[in-house]
Amino acid sequence: MKWFLDMFSSTLGRKLVMALTGLFLISFLVIHLIGNLQLLKPDGGHAFNVYAEFMTHNPLIKTVSYSLYTSILIHSVWALMLTIQNRKARGPQRYAVNSGKSTTWSSRNMGILGTLLLIFIVVHMRDFWAQMHWGGIPTQNYEGKEVKDLYAIVALAFTEGWYVALYVICMIGLAFHLYHGFVSAFQTLGLNHMKYNPVISFVGKTFSIVVPALFAWIPISMFFKL
Repeated sequence: MKWFLDMFSSTLGRKLVMALTGLFLISFLVIHLIGNLQLLKPDGGHAFNVYAEFMTHNPLIKTVSYSLYTSILIHSVWALMLTIQNRKARGPQRYAVNSGKSTTWSSRNMGILGTLLLIFIVVHMRDFWAQMHWGGIPTQNYEGKEVKDLYAIVALAFTEGWYVALYVICMIGLAFHLYHGFVSAFQTLGLNHMKYNPVISFVGKTFSIVVPALFAWIPISMFFKL
């Protein structure tokens, strides 16, 4: 047991935890995006509300959700610890290192990007997730079943220009975070290979652009009624 604790208290162990939780969060983004795209269906929110109802009441999904919340917390705490540890290790030389060409801006500022995303997640969950669970939101009747009308809450939020702008800015931050994190996770887990690295890099870059762009398109489309 001691070796296990020692491993996960080491820099390598923390990077391993970051990689595993990061890949789990990446997989969640795909599922979450598929659900959120239901907002764009011209059905008055029917598809999205059914999706939201399923996600909040299915026992398996609820179990996965609790794992997700735990992963977000662990990912954030470990990221903070690694950032502090790296800054201490670099000492006065960190600015000279940052000025080099061997690293990208996103890789040097993963802590800042992660903090921005954590703030966004907290705000996002307060406005939507908490409302879905405990808010007094209206309901819709679908085939004799009362379903909470989360679509109405989301649609109202996306009429606010400042909220849409904040959402888009955070998705840009997510793109930069994913741009470095996707490939880095494979490297940390030892899954990179000279033969497959170009494919991993291409998939990572494509994912980091397409997924945040689609997330950002949803509030933009609803705001401008496209």
